[in-house]
Amino acid sequence: MRRLFPVSERTVAERPGGGGGAGGPDSGPRQWGLDEIADAYAYPEPAAAGASRPWLRANMVSSLDGAAQHEGRSQPLSSATDMRIFGTLRALADVVIAGAETVRQEGYRPARARAEFADRRAAAGQGPAPAVAVVSASLDLDFSLPLYTSPLVPTLVLTGSAAPADRVAAAEKAGARVLVAGDGTGVDPARAVRVLAGLGHTRLLTEGGPRLLGQFVAAGVLDELCLTLAPMLAAGDAQRIAGGPAVAVPRRFGLLSLLEEEGFLYARYGRVPSDDAPRV
Repeated sequence: MRRLFPVSERTVAERPGGGGGAGGPDSGPRQWGLDEIADAYAYPEPAAAGASRPWLRANMVSSLDGAAQHEGRSQPLSSATDMRIFGTLRALADVVIAGAETVRQEGYRPARARAEFADRRAAAGQGPAPAVAVVSASLDLDFSLPLYTSPLVPTLVLTGSAAPADRVAAAEKAGARVLVAGDGTGVDPARAVRVLAGLGHTRLLTEGGPRLLGQFVAAGVLDELCLTLAPMLAAGDAQRIAGGPAVAVPRRFGLLSLLEEEGFLYARYGRVPSDDAPRV
């Protein structure tokens, strides 16, 4: 893997023919260690993020022609390095947020503790693994799955105040913690962020799906997008990375970093300072 942006002496050295790379003259791209990936994707320091304000980042993958999935799953668009970044982003987060449909389609399991990140998480005051937060209005979820019955950290379920009482009871019986983040049956994206922050979860990661990401975008609470652009064409009618309600004016994000390996581009975009979207 090599860094294309921001440009530095190391960036130049890692270019083919640049010389001076970690593997010797003209070494070109190389595999990055997990610590290097973690440093590249580190959350902003609390002061930079606005005291203890939560920081919500999204991690998504897209084909060249805009497909976020192939046959309902994102895995066919991924790569080994994309999965290493995926795992690192999880290891840096306090909580991983996903919509109910994504949890079902992708077969979500509990987040696991990883020895490679234990010291980093301990230094950040984090537990051994992130919690998983499932967003669901109906609570039409299989609470017999390990995600709910045997996670290292109790799974959170975000729902509305009018969620079916029997489904709330089933979730709690399985061991999940139900959090009300909206009036009626729906979940308010901004309120969901506030509720999670109220539990001390300020490093937030959403993995979609597209409808949930679209809701975060429309609510103006997304701070960062980590986007893998896969060198693939999928055609078909697959969803984009974000769907749902449109915004009155497109949100402006700036490029923070860009990595490349075997044609895959790994980009980080952040909300530009002048953006007047509401803050949480």
